Amino acid sequence: MWPNLIAKAKEGGLDVIQTYVFWNLHEPQLGQYEFSGRFDLVGFIKEIQAQGLYVTLRIGPYIESEFTYGGLPLWLHDIPGIVFRSNNDQFKYHMQRFTTKIVNMMKSANLYASQGGPIILSQIENEYGNIGRAFQENGVTYMHWAAQMAVGLQTGVPWVMCKQDDAPDPVINTCNGMECGTRFKGPNSPNKPSLWTENWTSFYQAFGGVPYLRSAKDIAYNVALFIAKKGSYVNYYMYHGGTNFDRMASAFITTAYYDEAPLDEYGLVRQPKWGHLKELHAAIKSCSQALLYGTQTTFSLGSQQQAYVFRSSTECAAFLENSRNGDVTVQFQNIPYQLPSKSISILPDCKNVAFNTAKVNVQNNARAMKTQLQFNSAENWKVYTEAIPNFDDTSLRANTLLDQIGTAKDTSDYMWYTFRFNGNSPNAQSVLSIYSQGHVLHSFINGVLIGSAHGSHNNMYVAMENNVNLINGMNNISILSATVGLPNSGAYLERRVAGLRQVKVQGRDFTSYSWGYQVGLLGETMQIYTATGSSKVQWQSFQSSTKPLTWYQTTFDEPAGNDPVVLNLGSMGKGLTWVNGQGIGRYWISFHTQKGTPSQQWYHIPRSLLKSTGNLLVILEEETGNPLGITLDTVYIAEDQAS
Repeated sequence: MWPNLIAKAKEGGLDVIQTYVFWNLHEPQLGQYEFSGRFDLVGFIKEIQAQGLYVTLRIGPYIESEFTYGGLPLWLHDIPGIVFRSNNDQFKYHMQRFTTKIVNMMKSANLYASQGGPIILSQIENEYGNIGRAFQENGVTYMHWAAQMAVGLQTGVPWVMCKQDDAPDPVINTCNGMECGTRFKGPNSPNKPSLWTENWTSFYQAFGGVPYLRSAKDIAYNVALFIAKKGSYVNYYMYHGGTNFDRMASAFITTAYYDEAPLDEYGLVRQPKWGHLKELHAAIKSCSQALLYGTQTTFSLGSQQQAYVFRSSTECAAFLENSRNGDVTVQFQNIPYQLPSKSISILPDCKNVAFNTAKVNVQNNARAMKTQLQFNSAENWKVYTEAIPNFDDTSLRANTLLDQIGTAKDTSDYMWYTFRFNGNSPNAQSVLSIYSQGHVLHSFINGVLIGSAHGSHNNMYVAMENNVNLINGMNNISILSATVGLPNSGAYLERRVAGLRQVKVQGRDFTSYSWGYQVGLLGETMQIYTATGSSKVQWQSFQSSTKPLTWYQTTFDEPAGNDPVVLNLGSMGKGLTWVNGQGIGRYWISFHTQKGTPSQQWYHIPRSLLKSTGNLLVILEEETGNPLGITLDTVYIAEDQAS
């Protein structure tokens, strides 16, 4: 997908592609590196270069970005004495080692602008200003160390720190947000340019939430204002967000990422956002000579109206701003100009209006899905039901409740907590109480599901209380805890925990008790979502009744044409999906928005993952969804709608 996405960005008037570097993808195990296929960072940058664009490389290597564990590899968690993102020798050693490796890779491929390559900026750390105070002096020391370490790598291009007002020289402090034209304090030194590293075109979406809709007018107004105030660089976050494949999204974040960006999740142009910004970019570039070589003057045109004028001996460009809600007419150089509510007019020659941020001339377009295949034939589905482990089935034991993050080590979303005890009264009804720090619970007594519960992005803790019937004799309690991504931000990330924290039965506390654990599901361990792993279990024919924790398998052919391919999982509950062994991401249909609809119903299958025939589709359904309602759809842009 890279060449087409880059080409559409270039056509939209962009000069630079900004990308993060994902430490947990590139070094999944200490000293084991992955830079092939989807993770070919050098190849990605060379493709950008081939299309004549520049690159900003945000190495981090902490990146947040709604990516699981903020992009940090989980193995860091197990290094004794480590404190992430602080003046801590263990963290600094590994951060410097990985950052140096990335920089050296770029140098070896001659990718820095100082070598004739496309990389014009690099970033160290990421929004450290949000958490630095939590570390007090250690935070200040670490921030200065990070800047010095990065500069010492001698890339020949500047380094930036975003949301870091006190970024030490020569590192440039930059702005992130939606209104950097008004909220940014500016560069902390007169020899630094004014840079906007993240202009949020929408906002991340959590399961249970709805998309954040930001208008093309609002984005354009804020970009024009930033440029008018001597801004040198604006980056859209995101211009294309794409898909959080596998289990890569952070806690409760949807699989689709920034779908409301100018290029949507599938890479389709989203109008009027893409087209309106393209016109904005052309208007700004037509002012280039005046912006670069002119002297800026500003003066008032009214109580909430301002002129920003850039004049050289040969060039003049003006940005006329109306910051009030309501249209006005202003006089500029003795000529009246109508300024719509909350807008900026761009005059590349100080006379004629080339563009107004509020006047959207591009028509809206609408995205639509077309069903290409229905999976409604029961005989085409095979079924494997996950076994519910009892205490006796487990080999990992502890006399306490273990932290799920530290135990599962991000090898799975799932971890079983099991224990057993003697019930001494026949058919006695008791209360099972569970308190968990995330994110989903399914409780079984003697193999029978007795309750489920989940948290949310704003409250990840889960409290669950169920009336249960115990048998006279040994009772087996099996509790499946599921994380929906790891946390991705905050100070002391290495201390964060997940999973069960307290369990009581009829008031008796079993927190310090003999527990048995199973990390992951058996189907995951055997990789039954792959062609080879699939043969390791006995698949059954599909029955009308659906059980929780069931795997479903079928095959399908690639739809004709080039339109993006998606799975409509609207009939399912919650789980994971694979196509030809590749994780398509988490789905969670049953977690509805306040409007009573799923946060995400369609799940992207890139065509590059597909064969023309016989594609293997495997779904793990945690709840009791119905696979007979799944369809394979293609996505297309319907006729343009009038604005």
